[in-house]
Amino acid sequence: MACEHRPWTRQGEAFWRAHHEAWTRSDLNQREYCEAQGIPLKAFGNWRAKFKAEPPEPEHKLLYRRRGLSHRLSHTVSHSLSHMTNEPLSRPIVPPVREGHRRKFSENDKRRIVEEAAQPGANLSALARRYGIAARVLFRWKQELAPPVFVAVQVTDADTILSSADR
Repeated sequence: MACEHRPWTRQGEAFWRAHHEAWTRSDLNQREYCEAQGIPLKAFGNWRAKFKAEPPEPEHKLLYRRRGLSHRLSHTVSHSLSHMTNEPLSRPIVPPVREGHRRKFSENDKRRIVEEAAQPGANLSALARRYGIAARVLFRWKQELAPPVFVAVQVTDADTILSSADR
């Protein structure tokens, strides 16, 4: 029985990445794929672990609509059409959520949302959901924008305090 011995040369990342992608598309397990392709199982496993440890490639998002609705019709409820009209804003503009970015609210928008939350019978959690913010953010804004509370303090002599304590 003749033993087929094929000399193996060191391959680069592109070679292993192509094999890894082909293996993921195949219905074979790792051992079967390596035997069918004539590549070392150990090396393939090492490269597979390396590729698995890499962060996933970010999802490419569509930056514009293709043959979508007209501009006026494509707006959602949370996005005002105020930039298309000359009417003053009746409710705050809520910036759209962007993955990995913080939204910035103007002081006026924060104040309007907090005033709406201060109405009798207002549900803070429901209000926060309606504007797409966390309830804890609304609670923090409420504390930050609340007017300072002053307490009247009466200053007296220390002698009068001591004499009233002796009684």
